[in-house]
Amino acid sequence: MSHWLFDDPPNVAVLTTHQVLKGETILYVSHDEEDGAWQFHTGATMNESDAKVVALKRIVELDCSVMQLADLPLGWVATR
Repeated sequence: MSHWLFDDPPNVAVLTTHQVLKGETILYVSHDEEDGAWQFHTGATMNESDAKVVALKRIVELDCSVMQLADLPLGWVATR
């Protein structure tokens, strides 16, 4: 991670799932309009018990390709 592209700091809290933290591919990213929060998910239906809060930096360490979404506007979603 040579250059941080997000407006948010690396230690900002983001929402994800334990599946992402275990290495499953991130297929769904949202940048919530209401509060500016980021969410990183596998795209599968998730249970509330799957939810985890981690630093944005941790997500980038798991999958640096999410840096391509650093300018995703508020209220937008990206899928792959």
